[in-house]
Amino acid sequence: AVVSTQSGLTSIGVRGKDSACVITQRKIPDKLVDEETVSHIYRVTKHSGCVMTGMIADSDMQVSRARYEAADYKYHYGYEMPPDMISKRLADIGQSYTQIAHMRPLGCCLIMIGWDEEKGAQLYRVDPAGFFCGFRACSAGTKQTESNNYLEKKIKKNSMMNETEVIQTAIAALSSVLAADFKPSEIEIAVVSDRNPVFRKLTEAETDEQLNILAERD
Repeated sequence: AVVSTQSGLTSIGVRGKDSACVITQRKIPDKLVDEETVSHIYRVTKHSGCVMTGMIADSDMQVSRARYEAADYKYHYGYEMPPDMISKRLADIGQSYTQIAHMRPLGCCLIMIGWDEEKGAQLYRVDPAGFFCGFRACSAGTKQTESNNYLEKKIKKNSMMNETEVIQTAIAALSSVLAADFKPSEIEIAVVSDRNPVFRKLTEAETDEQLNILAERD
């Protein structure tokens, strides 16, 4: 299951003082595929969402379970399920799969961001084995080790980043570890912040603007 998450794409999550963002590659497997139907970033609740890395079918199943748990929580308690509770619930379910002989762990890794009314911006990572933890920055996928090394250096210099710096750090990290310059259509970015706590994906125009800012800075 862990090997499955380290094949294919690389995903990165970064949290600042007032915002959090996730970024991943966007590869179209076939020229005949409709590009608009290919995405690895999913909304779970109004104020939280995730990027999935690993087997696509397993990722879809885990996101569906996350949405079910969030909807059930809101029905029972009357308010939105916080990002840390969603992550903990998915981790508990994932860990239970490792104990049952006729079931296998899901071959995907989840990086979740969300806005909590009490704690602000949140970033969590859930492993296939059922381990979850909060992070200031994390990654998953092929270049996970290289990404973590890069992020450690950046976070050490500036751990209180604003929204623009968070997005720029995430793009720079992905670009650095993959040694590639991206077009807006080749990456996906999602963000939450105190300015706009609703989980949303950046449009291609907004992504292009962020890429231009990064290119001018370099």
